[in-house]
Amino acid sequence: MGIYTDLPAELVTERLRLRRWAPSDAEDYRGLWLERGPTALRRIDAEGRPTIEEMRGRLLGNPLMADPGLGLLPIELRDTGEFIGYCGLTAGQATFDEPEIAYELARRAHGHGYATEAARAVMEAAARTGRRRLWATVREWNAPSFRVLEKLGFHRSDRVTEDAERGNTIWMTRVLDHG
Repeated sequence: MGIYTDLPAELVTERLRLRRWAPSDAEDYRGLWLERGPTALRRIDAEGRPTIEEMRGRLLGNPLMADPGLGLLPIELRDTGEFIGYCGLTAGQATFDEPEIAYELARRAHGHGYATEAARAVMEAAARTGRRRLWATVREWNAPSFRVLEKLGFHRSDRVTEDAERGNTIWMTRVLDHG
């Protein structure tokens, strides 16, 4: 494992602010889970779990929602403070040395370029940590995520995780610029 600096716990772009999670984000975070369709691996189950209190507990226990040195950061609009989703780096299905970039936005925030803007900030921050490559995993049916990643210079690898029930996962990758 290489030696890297930590992903910053706050990033600011022209329109967005990415920051640490706060317990008060639990309801908004759960709202994202409620919007997820049946092909999502993690969603609110038939018993209504995880509850807002369970989400709050997760946020208190790990305010970066990822392995130390990485982070999935809430995204808010700079001009209003409205929570619209999250973006960041996680070991996820990848590794600490070559982490996975992940993002999810509330449906009301789709189509405004926010995912691209947030992911670009995270990608640039990842390069500053000393990392050389990022991965992204996208279900084959998720055309909007493919567009975001293609705008950011990601390309398809030869790796596919087959899943007949939820749709195959396509692995995309990008070598980071250091300059």
